[in-house]
Amino acid sequence: MRKNTTKELILAALFIALGLILPMVFHAIGAGPVFLPMHIPVLLAGFFLSVPYAALVGALTPILSSVLTGMPPMFPVLPFMVFELLTYGAVVSYIHNKVKANIFVSLIVAMIAGRIVSAIVVWVLASFFMAKLPAPTVFITGAIVKGIPGIIIQLIFIPAIVYILNKQKRLEI
Repeated sequence: MRKNTTKELILAALFIALGLILPMVFHAIGAGPVFLPMHIPVLLAGFFLSVPYAALVGALTPILSSVLTGMPPMFPVLPFMVFELLTYGAVVSYIHNKVKANIFVSLIVAMIAGRIVSAIVVWVLASFFMAKLPAPTVFITGAIVKGIPGIIIQLIFIPAIVYILNKQKRLEI
């Protein structure tokens, strides 16, 4: 196994572990849906991992969290959260590491792409499986409005964390 592959695998496991621990802390004080704690490690993973590994972190984190802690609920939240976070990880990694866009552009594009993908999954679930879910526009509006504090935290702290870790060369692949 190549050194970079081993390091990426270890970092992916670290980000998944953070994605399991942070929501437990935030949900213990009732702030999970507002501060979006599972999103933070996935978005961070995108800055330090290749697209496949970052996407894997995004997909596995909510699945493992749901199985181990019951958060997010298996249905209806888990399906769209898996695709949303998978998109976050993949898009941040691609835009930041391949396109070489700055941190803020990478974050904002990933957040928009993730919300769009999430809305599509909500629409598919509602349309094809007759799930009782809100319309995608209502869903996106609600997710954004309720998650504004989390989005602000992400836009402030994630660039700072990435900057500090890059400056110290702690997580280079």
